[in-house]
Amino acid sequence: MSTEAPKDAGMVLAQLQAADGDNTGPPLSLPADITAEQLSFLVNKLLQNEEPRPYSFYVGGKEVVRGIQADILEGEKRSAEERLTIVYQPQAFFKVRAVTRCSSSLTGHTEAVLSVSFSPDGSQLASGSGDTTVRIWDLETETPRFTCKGHRNWVLSIAWAPNGKVLASGGMDNTVRLWDPATGTALGGPLSGHRKWITSLAWEPLHINPKASRLASSSKDGTVRVWDVTLRRCLFTLSGHTAAVTCVKWGGDGRIYTSSQDKTIKIWNGDGTLHKTLSGHAHWVNTLALSTDFVLRTGAYDHTGQEPRDSDDAQKKALERYAAAKGKSPERLVSGSDDFTMHLWDPAASSKPIARMTGHQKVVNHVSFSPDGRLIASASFDNSVKLWDGQTGQFLASLRGHVAAVYQVCWSADSRMLLSASKDSTLKIWDLRTKKLKLELPGHQDEVFAVDWSPGGDRVASGGKDRVLKLWKH
Repeated sequence: MSTEAPKDAGMVLAQLQAADGDNTGPPLSLPADITAEQLSFLVNKLLQNEEPRPYSFYVGGKEVVRGIQADILEGEKRSAEERLTIVYQPQAFFKVRAVTRCSSSLTGHTEAVLSVSFSPDGSQLASGSGDTTVRIWDLETETPRFTCKGHRNWVLSIAWAPNGKVLASGGMDNTVRLWDPATGTALGGPLSGHRKWITSLAWEPLHINPKASRLASSSKDGTVRVWDVTLRRCLFTLSGHTAAVTCVKWGGDGRIYTSSQDKTIKIWNGDGTLHKTLSGHAHWVNTLALSTDFVLRTGAYDHTGQEPRDSDDAQKKALERYAAAKGKSPERLVSGSDDFTMHLWDPAASSKPIARMTGHQKVVNHVSFSPDGRLIASASFDNSVKLWDGQTGQFLASLRGHVAAVYQVCWSADSRMLLSASKDSTLKIWDLRTKKLKLELPGHQDEVFAVDWSPGGDRVASGGKDRVLKLWKH
């Protein structure tokens, strides 16, 4: 075995390219042993960034972690003779720390906790339960604040208005109810009209509607209703699906996306007319995610949690954040199905999927885009979480560790970590750089149905069959 020092690594010809395909600068001759840090320095110089920001780098979809020589020339067996295209992606300026300990176990619900959700600015937390109540928790003191009573059956879903001023809940009792999170009181009576239970809720994005006055609810009855929450009436009903509607999303371009047990996804215009139908799944479509979900959910609030001056300022900030998240390309949509597959769509461009994503061995239960739109995570009853490329749908990795079905996944605001909740009673945090388990969070006594990571990244909330709402911190 030779012990001599390695020879000089030599040079490679490389073209730096932004994620949207624009070349940055001319092709450069770079030392083959250049590291990701050195590439970052170079990109910041080329872009003349006043404040240097972190970047990640990819060659042919493979991330440069150690350096070009180790990861690409040796790792991917690429020739130093060919010209390499190095794609750079900006990373979040701020870093979220992994939560490591349970800071509170909050009791109060008398049946399973079915949903948990932080408000857009991360200052409040709500949970919905099989005990028919919605609870709002005080995060400063980590104690119960309000119990919202009114539903006559399980509360299946909850959704904060993007300005944080109203909380909506959908129940097994076929109604949607609205709550004032500042007082815990009901805002009027139930919104009635659905003939079966509510499966999902979606608010119109703040940059389109600064009053946050329109809400969509999907139901087992095969329809979606769009409500004016100020006038408290149904504006129109989207009826076109021939079976239960499982999920509704309200996109940043104003269109409404619905998935159904009739195997289709439908896209509706903001006035209730049908725009197009996306077919391709061979079984029920269970879940949808948009590449812009995170900014649509948080509206005007970024990780600093700074309060907008008024609704005009909030609309302006929400629009800026949406435009930055979307970039030059339109929103992408991913769907997960009982046929064990996922489809990635560019609905603006085509009725055919960009990719059919296969690999799960059982039902796909939940899909979610990372906040930066670069990755997709999927949770399945096959005990695994899988990672996919958010642009191409290409399979990247399987995250294995859970010993039972995975119900839900959730991203940290900086897109560097992923959290999964499982039937095996644990939460797991995965590191996206290494694609490995970073931390295990045991503590629940039974299945964990719901999990959410606060938009500022400082807390995680989880709930499940043991009726306890747990808060996790660093």
